[in-house]
Amino acid sequence: MRSLILIVTFASMLHSQTAAPNTGTGPAQAAPAGNAENGKKLFMERGCFQCHNTLAQGGDGPRLAPRPISFPAFMKELRQPRDQMPPYTIKVMSDKEIADIYAYLLTIPAPPGVNTIPILKR
Repeated sequence: MRSLILIVTFASMLHSQTAAPNTGTGPAQAAPAGNAENGKKLFMERGCFQCHNTLAQGGDGPRLAPRPISFPAFMKELRQPRDQMPPYTIKVMSDKEIADIYAYLLTIPAPPGVNTIPILKR
């Protein structure tokens, strides 16, 4: 019984660290033009960074960048989250604000490769 509890706990921890599934054909699918600069500001002001980290690389919440899920899937997840994230209704965050945050996520570059970091080559 004790090992079953340990396995279930470990599995739930792993689940919370995985990225949201890609339910679209790519990030450009139906993505409206957004203002990345405003999106970055909103990402910090609305507290997104608290769970997803400052560069959206994940933490308590899933990784959002680089290569975010499609815009329709992103919008659906914000409006009707499947997990612990609170819902962001139209009263809380407009479609334009979501488009701005998504535009910001598209600007986040991939981290450098391990082999390009000198201290890790030792």
